[in-house]
Amino acid sequence: MKIVILDGYTINPGDLDWKGLEAIGELSVYDRTPVEEVAERCREAHFVLTNKTKVNGEAIRQLPELKYIGELATGYDNIDIKEAALRNIPVCNVPGYSTMSVAQLTWALILEMVCKVSQRSAVVHEGAWIKSKDFCFGHVGLFELQGKKLGLIGLGQIGGAVAKIAQAFGMEVIANVRNPAKHDIPGIRIVNREECFAEADIVSLHSPLTESTKQMVNTGLLSTMKKSAILINTARGALINEKDLADALNNDMIAGAALDVLSAEPPVKDNPLFQAKNCIITPHIAWATLEARQRLLQESVENIKAFLNGSPRNVVNIF
Repeated sequence: MKIVILDGYTINPGDLDWKGLEAIGELSVYDRTPVEEVAERCREAHFVLTNKTKVNGEAIRQLPELKYIGELATGYDNIDIKEAALRNIPVCNVPGYSTMSVAQLTWALILEMVCKVSQRSAVVHEGAWIKSKDFCFGHVGLFELQGKKLGLIGLGQIGGAVAKIAQAFGMEVIANVRNPAKHDIPGIRIVNREECFAEADIVSLHSPLTESTKQMVNTGLLSTMKKSAILINTARGALINEKDLADALNNDMIAGAALDVLSAEPPVKDNPLFQAKNCIITPHIAWATLEARQRLLQESVENIKAFLNGSPRNVVNIF
């Protein structure tokens, strides 16, 4: 059996090993693969694994030996799951592997926006504290999270983990979800999307990217937020209309935004958010802790073993 990994560097830049997959079959690992080279590199592959490289219908149709596509992530919008289904090829993802890692960075971003630790440290290193007339300075703008309101768009595993941390801080939590009947977490009030944005002091996005959620954060929703409110996004960049958000930040419509994702990754140099006020951007790292990547790789191995045993799991398109 031949296994091809199209973009192995993303999940394993050298601190993990491929032994679990090597024990299953002949393994070929490419650090990165241009979309136009997918078909050629996977020509004889029985198993194809991808993290972000697109596996489109055109490529799938050129792979007669292909029996399985593994998504080395949770989201699978980079794979043509319908074409795979037509050819009885299961597409299997890895849900839940990065829940706590994403929740952790979500709160790192929130706390940075609230406390501005890096900014305050920078001015201290520049000598501002040495020159201060008082024993402390820079406390204007600091506020407690206790008693504030966190609004969650999406309340899956990650949203639920973020909510529990918010409750530990003494925050009130509200959430907008697709199926309210499926969610009954104590202490969380379910509201519609507009109410969530209007009421919350901090809005954190944890929604999948679909046709109904694409660019849902636009001028209309942003204009309903408090001027003191903060927007957090560790989900998908395309949930936000980036020009609208940049305008909202530059016009003081909201107080700030912290984002781990952008609509194009790597981003284009003229992305308007690079010039926006009070905007923190990290390079899509929330999922990428060592522990999360270890779980991702191990669960990918288990997915393949389950398929070979006749009981495929985590299938997102058929069966």
